[in-house]
Amino acid sequence: MKVFKLIFKNALRRRLRTFLTILGIALAVMAFGLIRTLIDAWYSGARAAAPDRLITRHAVSIVFTLPIAYRDQLLKSDGVEKVTHAAWFGGVYVDPKNFFAQFAVDHTTYFDLYPELIIPPDQLQALADDRRGAIVGRKLADRFGWKVGDPITLIGTIYPGTWEFVIRGIYTGRNPDTDETTFMFRFDYLDETVKQDWPGRAGQVGWYALKISDPRRAAEIGAAVDARFRNSWAETMTETEKDFALNFIQLVGAMIVGLRIISYLIIGVILLVLVNTMAMTIRERTSENAFLRVLGFRPFHLIGLILGESLMIAGFGGALGMVLLKLGSTVVGVAVGGYFPGYHTDLLNYLLCVIIAFAVGCIASLFPIQRALRIRIVDGLRVVD
Repeated sequence: MKVFKLIFKNALRRRLRTFLTILGIALAVMAFGLIRTLIDAWYSGARAAAPDRLITRHAVSIVFTLPIAYRDQLLKSDGVEKVTHAAWFGGVYVDPKNFFAQFAVDHTTYFDLYPELIIPPDQLQALADDRRGAIVGRKLADRFGWKVGDPITLIGTIYPGTWEFVIRGIYTGRNPDTDETTFMFRFDYLDETVKQDWPGRAGQVGWYALKISDPRRAAEIGAAVDARFRNSWAETMTETEKDFALNFIQLVGAMIVGLRIISYLIIGVILLVLVNTMAMTIRERTSENAFLRVLGFRPFHLIGLILGESLMIAGFGGALGMVLLKLGSTVVGVAVGGYFPGYHTDLLNYLLCVIIAFAVGCIASLFPIQRALRIRIVDGLRVVD
């Protein structure tokens, strides 16, 4: 107990320096955690992907469409149990800055393939009864203050014009990684309007989602589906839902690599801050450490005192950093929730912060320990603090 008391008193000798060091470590830990959470948010779509779902899109690019007539042929494919389709809408709500995903979906089949979207049965029925009905995620509804029954107007970009919708339901996610920021409306409303205004673009979907009977056969079923449409004017590429999501992540691969590098640099900053503090501390106590050795303190005693002080400062900094991370992730999550639906700091990131703080505390003590043990007792006693 006396050893811990001595370590505590040593750390508080230069209270301002110790406080600033702890604060610097805390801010660095918070920054590290926020960046790692942002990286994880990029991959939330891939984590939420179901192993028994495949996505069939145009072989060239997702920006090209597929005929709606493919649906019946997909249903005949071996291993395919259910099929639904969707299309990207790309409308503007009030201001172009108000970005959120907008899909035209087959309301009769889409929600059967995505059971993680929890919608009250009466709201699904309301959607079926209203051709202009829409279903929105809970986070998206909270963002704009929408309620069931509210009329919504979107200005089309891919499909020009003014589009009127009525919110008929609000869905919630079954797990934290489920995207609750999507606006979905009936595909038949979109297709009927396109038939009237742009007949040549009618009967086209963005992609198909397939529910398969055996996830272990995903590659086999996907290859069979693509073979069915080979040499057609709209060849397909079928992949798992996870691979489909990862393809979007690859578009910003350089940014993610940059964020990872920054997170590693932050660890280096934490280490340098604590090393500097501990080096100054040991230099100031050179004669004191020499006197302790005269009194009979063994090298392992000095190692324990220096290591303990370094770990204590790193521990307090890490603890404060995790508190700031909790507060910061909540604020940042609200700010970027529309762009990163899966933004939340999970337990693994907090555990990583603990490990980093412990590792930094140990590494930062190595140089001061070496300095304290290397100096001869006689030379140490000559130093005037």
